[in-house]
Amino acid sequence: MTENFTAPEGWTELDKRAVDTVRVLAADAVEKVGNGHPGTAVSLAPAAYLLYQDVMRHDPTDHAWLGRDRFVLSAGHSSLTQYIQLFLGGFGLEKKDIEELRTWGSKTPGHPENFHTEGVEITTGPLGQGISSAVGMAMAQRRERGLLDPEAAPGTSPFDHFTYVIASDGDLQEGVSSEASSLAGTQQLGNLIVLWDDNEISIEGDTSIAFTEDTAARYEAYGWDVRTVDWTHGGTAYREDVAALKDAILEGQKVTDKPTFIRLRTVIGWPIPELAGSHSVHGAKLGAEGVKGLKEAVGFDPEQTFQVDEDVLAHTRGLAERAAAKKAEWDKGYQAWRSANAEKAALLDRLVARELPGGFADAFPTFEADEKGVATRAASGKVLGELAAVMPELWGGSADLAGSNNTTMKGEPSFLPAELSSSEFAGDQYGRTLHFGIREHGMGAILSGISLHGLTRPYGGTFFQFADYMRGSVRLASLMKTPVTYVWTHDSIGLGEDGPTHQPVEHFAAYRAIPNLSIVRPADANETAQAWKVLLERDNGPVGLLLSRQALPTFDRSEYAGAENVARGGYVMKDASTGEPKVILIATGSEVQYAAEAQKRLEAEGTPTRLVSMPSVEWFDEQDDEYKESVLPSSVTARVTVEAGIAMPWYRFLGAHGRAVSLEHYGASADAKTLFREYGFTPEAVVEAAQDSLAAAGA
Repeated sequence: MTENFTAPEGWTELDKRAVDTVRVLAADAVEKVGNGHPGTAVSLAPAAYLLYQDVMRHDPTDHAWLGRDRFVLSAGHSSLTQYIQLFLGGFGLEKKDIEELRTWGSKTPGHPENFHTEGVEITTGPLGQGISSAVGMAMAQRRERGLLDPEAAPGTSPFDHFTYVIASDGDLQEGVSSEASSLAGTQQLGNLIVLWDDNEISIEGDTSIAFTEDTAARYEAYGWDVRTVDWTHGGTAYREDVAALKDAILEGQKVTDKPTFIRLRTVIGWPIPELAGSHSVHGAKLGAEGVKGLKEAVGFDPEQTFQVDEDVLAHTRGLAERAAAKKAEWDKGYQAWRSANAEKAALLDRLVARELPGGFADAFPTFEADEKGVATRAASGKVLGELAAVMPELWGGSADLAGSNNTTMKGEPSFLPAELSSSEFAGDQYGRTLHFGIREHGMGAILSGISLHGLTRPYGGTFFQFADYMRGSVRLASLMKTPVTYVWTHDSIGLGEDGPTHQPVEHFAAYRAIPNLSIVRPADANETAQAWKVLLERDNGPVGLLLSRQALPTFDRSEYAGAENVARGGYVMKDASTGEPKVILIATGSEVQYAAEAQKRLEAEGTPTRLVSMPSVEWFDEQDDEYKESVLPSSVTARVTVEAGIAMPWYRFLGAHGRAVSLEHYGASADAKTLFREYGFTPEAVVEAAQDSLAAAGA
């Protein structure tokens, strides 16, 4: 097509003009707002255009089409790489949206946000998260195929599709991508194709100062199918061989037992005169001369801004018509599948609608009152066992702690290539039990990808202390309101002898501080069962389920209010004998038992005392003011909170006269009973705090 541009077969001059239109739009958009990342959007224009206009199966008029491929811009800073393709392809963005890049109220924020811009599958920005979540999307596609069409030959099912990723040097430097990519190789995810923009530039300049490994060899070691397309031709000349890139993608599609990693050697910002290859084009506007030079280099009028020729837009918007033909062909197979699989089609319809199955409410066990009780982690495991037959869409596992987290549904096969089965865990490619390995951060991102894929409901477990290793993924899931469940066990000093390195102290406060994340810390086995029921019914945003290692008494619900009240976040578990409390005890999790005993002692001393269980502050905050006032009447200012962590989240409930029974320091290595006693988590300590609060309140 030109001496420095080799187009795939079937492309015309309009396609080349469209690619150059992408470049000038990217430059103009960043120049107008005064900040952004133009360089990658300019040099990757041919690759992005190839994916959107030629390779991927998708429909601009139906963003939720079941048969679509998924696209993840892991290099989220280069948001224009995706936004301009969404504009050209007719996915809902228009030229004015490109002109309003990174401005208040626009559809084009600084990084892609799936809850904000139509056609964006996932929110990216923190490097490494996109490629890692894409692994989850690929895993979800395989699991969904196993639920719906397991017998179909490879490539023949309506549920076969690919997940494509554009990743940057920065993505591959972040540790989370290493975790997820390693697991992707183990899982032999042949439906995942990653394009690595190998331009050797990051914010601080040449990546040689910090990133010198043989990355392609690393991915070979992970078990990926690795290919190289070098547009620099060994540094001798720059020619954008888009045909070679398409060939590499098509060859990668044929490799069914390995994910594909395409190393695409580029020069960032090419063909901007003087600036191509410089880190200055990575994260800053080009300047008037840079923009002018780019436009002249690609034959555009430097006096025009946001130039989009009518014939170019008409050509690229033709994607809808081309997509319709592919969709019609797909639909033939889909309708044939529905006709032949009525039961599975009904399952699909339910999953698409996010409806709960019949028998859901009856699946949750009820635990008899028992002073010795059961650990809430064990109760959670029993709940999962009961749900296994009822909710095939519910699946998950642990970061190598399945026996401790109780996250394995008994009798369910593992999700892994059959030849990798072990003596402990047998499985197949469509299995249900996930093994993330010791990769908490990768697990968090993968869970988000599974959920965002659309049909299944994932969970993943680790010790609550190690939630810190996955916090970046948790925060992003919270931003997206992705309905995933984190089973965080060993939730306090109650885990005992492993000592302070394993004992969460500040974590209750830290994770309650994350917007959109619900923290649920049940007091006993029945609250645990109800917590699972509620979070599955809510299906809205991530939930951290905090569970004990040690056994907790199972409360007699004929004496105490029903555990179904967990749905309200906080509830009056047992009211004062007079119905008019003088002091309120608020507790969570394993510490509710101490507050319950303290209430009895205070009542025996003649002090009307209300016991409140508050497993989820977030769910309680959602209740209306009337309900919240009924639980925590503002007239009762003598209050005590009881939780084995720092008291920071509780002061807004305590007011001026309240007192906190809390843990403001790290723990120690000893048995749980000793630690709770030595650190003041006893009925006596709660009674003393209540008396102190009563005195302060003048009650």
